[in-house]
Amino acid sequence: MRNLKRVLLGVFVLLMILAVLAFVLENQQSVSLLFLGWAGPQLPVSLVMILALLIGMLVGPVLGWFLGRGARASRKRLV
Repeated sequence: MRNLKRVLLGVFVLLMILAVLAFVLENQQSVSLLFLGWAGPQLPVSLVMILALLIGMLVGPVLGWFLGRGARASRKRLV
């Protein structure tokens, strides 16, 4: 059972790596983003998407922690 879980995890990780690799190889066109008058450097679409995903994965939990902290403080004041 333990070995089966390891094998399934290995297969899942391998499939995820292959999916990311296919995504990167299929999206090599360069784009330049314009935000509030600031023009970014020309980067491949895949890199822009992966950077946006990673930034979202960092910002989401930080915002959740920050907002949850305020809610916990207001509950403590009510008790």
